[in-house]
Amino acid sequence: MKNEFYIPGQVAMVTGGNVGIGRVTAIELAKKGFQVVIAGRSLERTQPVLDHIQSLAVDAPAIFIPLDLASLASVRECARLFMQLNLPLHLLVNNAGVAGLKGMTQDGFEMAFGVNHLGHFLLTQLLLEKLISSGPSRVVTVSSRAHKRTPGIDWDDLSRPTRTWTGIREYAVSKLANLLFSSELAKRMNGTSVSTYALHPGVVDTEIWRALPDWARPLLRLRGFLTPEEGARTTLHCAMHAPQTESGLYYADSQPTQASALGQDSELATNLWERSEVWVNHR
Repeated sequence: MKNEFYIPGQVAMVTGGNVGIGRVTAIELAKKGFQVVIAGRSLERTQPVLDHIQSLAVDAPAIFIPLDLASLASVRECARLFMQLNLPLHLLVNNAGVAGLKGMTQDGFEMAFGVNHLGHFLLTQLLLEKLISSGPSRVVTVSSRAHKRTPGIDWDDLSRPTRTWTGIREYAVSKLANLLFSSELAKRMNGTSVSTYALHPGVVDTEIWRALPDWARPLLRLRGFLTPEEGARTTLHCAMHAPQTESGLYYADSQPTQASALGQDSELATNLWERSEVWVNHR
């Protein structure tokens, strides 16, 4: 595959890089010569990935930074610690996520929305100047075709605990938010050297589904799970090979694909962005 973007020695941050798609993404980026920063909740659970990357005899070791996306204070601390490293940032992979985990974040948002969208929204905002100054750079956000399973965003529901039994409806809303965020970011970065991509990785057999009820997981398996290695392919394509001219597009199977009508709603994307700015700035 033709190299469209990366060169060895660039720096990438991957959220949730300790398991599943994120683990594969972090390791494959390291193999290509990126210095990888893994942002996640547990150093203990991330250490095997750090050790694996070190075993590859890379030029620069992988770095761990604590990050709990359910806490905006933790997001701010993560960005502060990254800045202290005095590194450039060429690639931000917004990968971490939850599905079926019910409740509210520490800042009073529905759990899936707060973790999957709002935490990543703030992290990207805090690192945006670094991304711009390091350009060409890109932001890759893991969305899902589940975004097609919601009829819209109920703004009031976003500040309530998860209301459905499975949490799948809320997950779909959060994945729609990921997609809208990516497209709006592309518009706002027009004229800079920052490009942005959202993607559907496939239905992947990872720990993201651990909070689903026991009866629901077999239903997903009937649809055909991908391995984490298969699921990471589109993330890696967007990270290293997708043309910068396709910034803002939605990918599946390593190529641009059609989002839902809501996923292409520019007015909704702007509305979500403006509301998200208010939410993170007042918490």
